[in-house]
Amino acid sequence: MARKTASAGISIPVRDDGSLRLAVVADTHSAPHAHALARLVEQRPDAILHAGDIGELSVLDQLSTVAPVHAVRGNIDVHAPEVPDVLTLDVMSGGASVLRILLTHIAVDGPRLRADVARRARAEGASLVVCGHSHVPLVARDRELSIFNPGSIGPRRFRLPIVYGVIQISREAVRLSHFDCETGARWTPVAV
Repeated sequence: MARKTASAGISIPVRDDGSLRLAVVADTHSAPHAHALARLVEQRPDAILHAGDIGELSVLDQLSTVAPVHAVRGNIDVHAPEVPDVLTLDVMSGGASVLRILLTHIAVDGPRLRADVARRARAEGASLVVCGHSHVPLVARDRELSIFNPGSIGPRRFRLPIVYGVIQISREAVRLSHFDCETGARWTPVAV
């Protein structure tokens, strides 16, 4: 089965007050955490981004009961040719894009963007790359591009947390945060 490589484009309008809340999940592997839907409902997102490794596509149906879902295919999603490999999302205000997001599954090597993904993001005019795959929550910057990995709300892998992300957009700023799927509390890494 051939994989799609073309980027699909989506526009998401801000609210009347100029704000927008995007919940970001990844690596559900057919088994989102039991509290995932309730935690996402608490966030009251305008849309949900799924950064791949969906597993059974019924996961997207479950998420769509909370908010519209925009998803990309991960390396385990070979059964889903209708799901694109890459999405470009424009957050729109007054007919203009205020933020362009490149959503893809595999994008980083450690805290740095892979060269092919950085080239793609620049070519698409994106300033934020949202990815999954590693199950490791990440907020980073690689030159002029911001990187956000929400972590995973699927089955626990190693000792990694079960977390999801939120992109909060206002007229003043874009804030990237992680939340614990089990408790609903804001999550930050523990210092070693």
